[in-house]
Amino acid sequence: MDRKVAIIGAGISGLLACKYTLSKGFHPIVFESQSTVGGVWTKTVETTKLQTPKPVYQFSDFPWPESVSEDFPDGQKVFDYVNGYAKHFDLVKHIKFNTKVVGIEFEGPNDEEIQAWSLWGCNGEPFGSKGKWKVVVEDLVTLSTEIYNVDFVIVCVGRFSDLPNIPEFSPKKGPEAFDGKVIHSMEYAAMDHKQAAEFVKGKRVIVVGFQKSALDIAMECSAANGKENPCTVLYRTAHWNVPDYLPWGFSLAHMYLSRFSELMVHKPGEGLLLSLLATILTPLRYAYSKFVESDIKKKLRLEKHGMVPTHSFLKEISSCLISTVPEKFYDKVENGEIKLKKAPSFSFCNNGVLVEGETSLIEADLVILATGFKGEKKLKHIFMSQTFQDYITGSPDAALPLYRFQKFRVISVLGLRQFRVQILWVLRPRFFDLDHYRFKSLLARDILVSCCFSLSQFGFGSTTLDNFRECIQPRIPQLAVIGFSESISNIFTSEMRCRWVAELLDGTFKLPSIKDMEKNIKEWDEYLKQYSGGYYRRKCIGALHIWYNDQLCKDMAWKPRRKKGFFAELFEPYGPMDYASN
Repeated sequence: MDRKVAIIGAGISGLLACKYTLSKGFHPIVFESQSTVGGVWTKTVETTKLQTPKPVYQFSDFPWPESVSEDFPDGQKVFDYVNGYAKHFDLVKHIKFNTKVVGIEFEGPNDEEIQAWSLWGCNGEPFGSKGKWKVVVEDLVTLSTEIYNVDFVIVCVGRFSDLPNIPEFSPKKGPEAFDGKVIHSMEYAAMDHKQAAEFVKGKRVIVVGFQKSALDIAMECSAANGKENPCTVLYRTAHWNVPDYLPWGFSLAHMYLSRFSELMVHKPGEGLLLSLLATILTPLRYAYSKFVESDIKKKLRLEKHGMVPTHSFLKEISSCLISTVPEKFYDKVENGEIKLKKAPSFSFCNNGVLVEGETSLIEADLVILATGFKGEKKLKHIFMSQTFQDYITGSPDAALPLYRFQKFRVISVLGLRQFRVQILWVLRPRFFDLDHYRFKSLLARDILVSCCFSLSQFGFGSTTLDNFRECIQPRIPQLAVIGFSESISNIFTSEMRCRWVAELLDGTFKLPSIKDMEKNIKEWDEYLKQYSGGYYRRKCIGALHIWYNDQLCKDMAWKPRRKKGFFAELFEPYGPMDYASN
C-alpha cells in the first residue's frame, strides 16, 4: 500500500525525514513555507558561523566538500552544504515550497477512544488506528487553500524561527513609548548584508540578549559605528561562551562527548551500579567543569569584565547553551566599541531604555531584541485539536508552582563530613535550579544534585507529558516530532531520530505501552530538571547523547557500541560517522 507521509518543514530535520522515509518505500510530501530548503540557514547574520566543529556537524552519508577547509564554516557555506544534500539525494522534487501548513487535524477515533488506549495508535503500530491526518495548507503565492489526507505526519518546524519571542512590558513602558525603532533579530537577519550594515550605521544601538545571534549582531554594529556610537549589549545572565574547543590544549569533545564523560552523569533509567558510579565520580565531574571554566576565564578575561557566570559549565553544556564567542569580541569591549550591561529587566522611554533599579537611562536610536523564539507556541498551534495541543506542550496546570520541603542526610563521597540539608524542592521545572541557591562549596552542591536525582526516581518531583525518545507523543497517533529538542549537534541527532522513525514506520519494532513510555519520559524529565535547571524546557540531551543514541540503536536492533577496542569505546568522542552504517 502506498502510504503518504506529510513532513512539515524543509530544514535539516525535514530533509532527513524525507530521505529516510523514501528509503523505506513511503511517499513523502514536504511542506515548506519558504522558497528554499535550509531552515534557519536560509537567512543568517553576515558574521554567523557554524557553532559546532564541522566533523560533528555533518550528514553521515554526505561528507563536507574538500573545498570547505575551516572547522567553523560561515552561514553561506553551511546553507550550500545543506542544499547540496537535498540535491544529491533528489529530495527537492518532493517539496512544495511557499506552502504554509495552516493546521492539522486527526480524522479517526475520537478523543475519548484515544485516551482509553493502552498502546500508541491502539496497537503500538504507526498505522494501527486506521485514521488519517487532514493537513490544511495555504499557497503563499496564490493565497489558495488545499487539503491533503495522509497516513502519518512528521513535524519538523524547529524552535528557532518564525515566531519571535518579544518580552512583555508594563503599560506605556514597552516599545510604544520609544521614539526610535525596535526590531527582533529575525528581522535583522532577513535583511541582505549591505542593507543591514546601512540600517545600523550612525545609530546608537542596544542589543538585548547574550546568545550567539546577539553577539554576532553586536559585532556587526561595532564594525559599522566603532567608538563613536558604541553598541550596548543588555544581558540577564552571563554564559560560558567558549573561545575555542581546546581548553588548556585538551579536546572538549574527548572531555564531554565520550562514554567515560557520561559515566559521571546520572542517566535516565540507569541501574544501581551506574547510579553509584556517577555519584562516586562527582568530584571528577566537578573538576572537569572547573578545568574548562578556568580556561574560558583566562582566555576571555571574564573576571576583568565582570562576566563570570554563577552556574557551572556542566549546566551550560547540559542545557545546549554553549556558543563560540566571535573573534576579538572582548577586545571590542575593552576599547569601548561594545558595552556590556547586566539588566534583569528594563523598560522603554522616549529616547532610550531604563534598566531596573537605575535612574540614568541608556540613550538609543535602535533596539534589536535577540530574545529567541516561541518554539513551543508555534508547535502547539499546528494542531487544531485543543486536546492534542495540551498533549504536545503539556497541560496548562503544569505551570503551577508546587513546593515540598524534604530533609536528607548527605554523605560526602570524599569522606570529609556528614551533614543535613533542607531542600526547597520546586516541582515546576522552570523554577527548579539548584544554582539559584548559594552553597559554600560547589562540590557540595554537585553531590546534592547526585543524591537528589536518585531520590527523584522514587517519586519526588513532577513532569509534564512529553515525547518518547524525543519523537513520539504517546497519546497522539500517527505523528512524530523531529528537531524540537536539542543536542550539541542538531544535525547529528536529527539524523538518528529520522532513521529511528523510518524504522518504526517500516515495522522494524513496536513501541512499548503508553504507561511504559510515560514512565521513560518522566525519567528523562527528571534528568533534565536536575542538570538543566531553569533551561529544562530546551529538552537538551547534550551531555548524554551517547546514552540517548544507545536507546535508539537498541530499539532498531543495531549494535550500540560502535568503536573498535575497549579504550576507543570508552574514551573517544562519538560523532555522525560512527553511525554511518547499521
